[in-house]
Amino acid sequence: MSDSSTGILPRRAEAKLAELVREEAVVAMHGPRSVGKSTVLRRFADLHGVGVIDLDDLVVRDAVMASPSAITMGAKPICVDEYQYVPQVLDAIKAMLNREGVHPGVAVLTGSTRQDAVPRTAQALTGRIHSFAILPLSQGEIEGSYEDLLPSLRADPVAAVGAHPASSATRFDYAARIAAGGFPLALQRSGTSRNRWFDDFVRNSIDRDAAELARVGQRQSLAQLLALLAAQSAQVLNIARLTSALQHERKTVESYLRLLEDLFLVFRLPAWGKTLNSRTTGSPKVHMIDSGLAARLLRIGPEKLASLDSSTLTEFGHLLETFVVGELLKQVSWLDEQVTVGHWRTSDGDEVDLVLEFDDGVVLAFEVKAG
Repeated sequence: MSDSSTGILPRRAEAKLAELVREEAVVAMHGPRSVGKSTVLRRFADLHGVGVIDLDDLVVRDAVMASPSAITMGAKPICVDEYQYVPQVLDAIKAMLNREGVHPGVAVLTGSTRQDAVPRTAQALTGRIHSFAILPLSQGEIEGSYEDLLPSLRADPVAAVGAHPASSATRFDYAARIAAGGFPLALQRSGTSRNRWFDDFVRNSIDRDAAELARVGQRQSLAQLLALLAAQSAQVLNIARLTSALQHERKTVESYLRLLEDLFLVFRLPAWGKTLNSRTTGSPKVHMIDSGLAARLLRIGPEKLASLDSSTLTEFGHLLETFVVGELLKQVSWLDEQVTVGHWRTSDGDEVDLVLEFDDGVVLAFEVKAG
């Protein structure tokens, strides 16, 4: 049933969170800023009759920094939004678990950076915290339909293909979805208003979030790197080309790239192979976390993207691949089991855009063609 305030179904992450808190002591939801983590957390807190400790609020943040252990004194589960601002809360929760014992449903946290990007999290709550990602809205969440493609393909590929008929969407329909992306606040806008939102999102990510997470010598270079990565989205990562374009040392470019990954703006899709050696020696592909963000960084709107102009044909193919890979990885994030993800490429140029390998050895492979 749709949420009347947004017209969007409750996030699939809500059901996953409800399951995890019945088994895990601490659950952490990580994902990009403005992706809907706070909404999921507040809905969860309302269902359990507890409040949310919002560390994005400077007054609350200062109070918690002064006395992190105070968060453990209230009702359970403890709900903390943007915990990376005061990572000492993890030590406070750990101390409480040491005193009172480990049991399910103690705390739920959200963070807009990868867990291992905050040094203190490397030690705190080891073995007592389960993390999962919240990515931008999927097409099913936007449309209000339940997506089960991956479980269906795994159970019976032939039947699944028959149950999912070919789409009747036009080229412009695809272009419009690609350019819109899946950020909830961007989807509530259109045209120049949506473009302005993406521009502000990038500016805040670089000027605020990146600066708070790490010392960045040249923020302009970080913004330029993000734009260059948008132009490389769905392609094999070429650090040498990025280094040349930015005229920085390789180690600086690599550190900036890791920072953009830590902020969930881009991700590397590793090479996949049938042996560990082939996986570790292959080059990763780079993808933007959201196709709409990538399109805006490239300054390509849906009309231009849908055209057959030779200058945008290549971009359409790359953005379509990023869009499809993103949609599939959203469905992966809802699964109960861990899945190895990657892309497959031979020295002769044969490739598969996305490979999903399950623990029992089942492999699903996807190739995306703009034609």
